[in-house]
Amino acid sequence: MIIAYPWFLLFLAPLVIIYILAAKRALPSIKIPSLKPFNAATGQKKFRAFRIPLFIYALAMALLIIALARPQQGLEEIKQRAEGIDIMLAVDLSGSMQAHDLPQNVTSGQALLNGIKSGTIKNRLEIAKQEIKKFIAKRPNDRIGLVGFAPLPYNACPPTLDHGWLIANLDRLQPGIIGDATGIAGPIASAVHRLKNADSKRRVLVLFTDGSNNVNAKITPRQAAKLAKRFDVAIYTVGIGSQNAYYVQNTPFGERFVPLEGQFDEPLMRDIAKLSDGKYYSAADSEGLEKVMNQIDKMEKTTAEQPRIIDYRELAQYFIITAIALILMAFLLENTAMLRIP
Repeated sequence: MIIAYPWFLLFLAPLVIIYILAAKRALPSIKIPSLKPFNAATGQKKFRAFRIPLFIYALAMALLIIALARPQQGLEEIKQRAEGIDIMLAVDLSGSMQAHDLPQNVTSGQALLNGIKSGTIKNRLEIAKQEIKKFIAKRPNDRIGLVGFAPLPYNACPPTLDHGWLIANLDRLQPGIIGDATGIAGPIASAVHRLKNADSKRRVLVLFTDGSNNVNAKITPRQAAKLAKRFDVAIYTVGIGSQNAYYVQNTPFGERFVPLEGQFDEPLMRDIAKLSDGKYYSAADSEGLEKVMNQIDKMEKTTAEQPRIIDYRELAQYFIITAIALILMAFLLENTAMLRIP
């Protein structure tokens, strides 16, 4: 327990002196031949002259003095801020991210449909979300932000230590929600804009995509990578998807599986990583993406200097409530069970 204004406790000394003097003072009395008339009048069998109410009043005053001193309970909270890494995650939201990369044990359309319905086979975006959440959980000391992209970038969450809020924004992302095309320069420029003024010693962008750049922007993806290099932002590019991918198409005759043609632009992904002093990875399935995220996590370690932030909970109200209860109890005692006559 912490006392905010300890000098108030000095009033306890005069209180003790006053209590001792009051306790030693003789009670007012009269000489009478017998107590029987008084006992009959008050219903008491014995005259009580205890000093218990006085003691209770003194105790209540002591509690009020302690309340004035503002006792507090310190709740120490470690605000987990590393000396180090600000991370932006750029996630492709084009329509192709709803494709399913078939595991080797799936050899028929019915098996794929059953896997999708049971949740054992997820689309590319859901797999990316799953592994990103694991990555976030491993890095409680880092500020992490999120940008989705298709034709244009969408800033879903700025770099933050509130990873619960970050994950809530990640969960809202869906394939095709902001378009079907893939513009890679936009999310790089957007992430660099978020990271360029960060006070961290290390700034990182992890870009996930399953497609090739097909949006004409003011700058090319390679120019955006050079911009990232200028502001000391390293880019890890992650190409998602395999050649054995299908997406579900609803038709008047039911659901059918359409093979997904095309693949991410591996040379471009390599160049973006190289130009920004980052690294390129490819992930054909969930296991591959998990390995990629584990490798990135190992490469980008932080040395945390965790400042202590103390949050205080006030305790004065509990002392005040107890003091009031004691005053009421003393008042009732001296006017009932311990009534003095005269």
